[in-house]
Amino acid sequence: MTYNIRSASPGSPVPWCERRALVAECIQRVAPDIIGTQEGYFQQLRELAADLSIYDWIGQGREGGSKGEFMAVFYRRARFEPLAFDHFWLSDTPETIGSKTWGSKIPPRLVTWVRLADRQTHRAFYVLTTHLDGNKQAQEKSVRLIRQRVGALDPALPVLLTGDFNAVPGRDATYDALVDDQFFTDTWMLAGSRRGEGFSTFNGFKALMRNERRIDWILARGNVTVDAAEIVTFSREGSFPSDHFPVVAWLRFP
Repeated sequence: MTYNIRSASPGSPVPWCERRALVAECIQRVAPDIIGTQEGYFQQLRELAADLSIYDWIGQGREGGSKGEFMAVFYRRARFEPLAFDHFWLSDTPETIGSKTWGSKIPPRLVTWVRLADRQTHRAFYVLTTHLDGNKQAQEKSVRLIRQRVGALDPALPVLLTGDFNAVPGRDATYDALVDDQFFTDTWMLAGSRRGEGFSTFNGFKALMRNERRIDWILARGNVTVDAAEIVTFSREGSFPSDHFPVVAWLRFP
């Protein structure tokens, strides 16, 4: 699952205290093994982890440590063991905590990556999660850096890249730069069946929108089979857990 849970900032139109239980319920209904999240604050993620006690998580705030919005990877602790993890910032100085360049006027963006081992199959793979800037110049350079960093990972292991990319497949060069040469493949397009097709993954806390603006993706690199994918349009009594819908892929590593 990839899920922008919307930060608990004071500017949010729906406070986190009103959404917390809904976010947990949405995740529990799907019961994913792994979740790449975006935007969550430290306390927000701690509370979500308390509600979803079968998961552990790894992440860091955009501004370093516990400060700012996190890119976090949640994983079922009974199923997976983290072997390594790290973070890099989407800037000219990716090792510098909180660094931002490329014309961004908002807090810095980063990538969290984790190498996980499956306790059942003893297979290892990588999971990355990110949230790209809306600035197209920043997106272009961010994608270039992500490709460079992913290319340096162990080529024998599959890679899953989750995120809010602020770009639409088929309309934005950001998507093309990741999938056109099959560096990554889009699990949505590979899926044997798709649910929620045609819906925007952004709802703005307002309504379902059938405008095919799928800005949240799960991309894969390596030998991956995708049985199904879904845009999860869960709500309760008209209330959405977040201003984004989660996207889910049911995957197998043959």
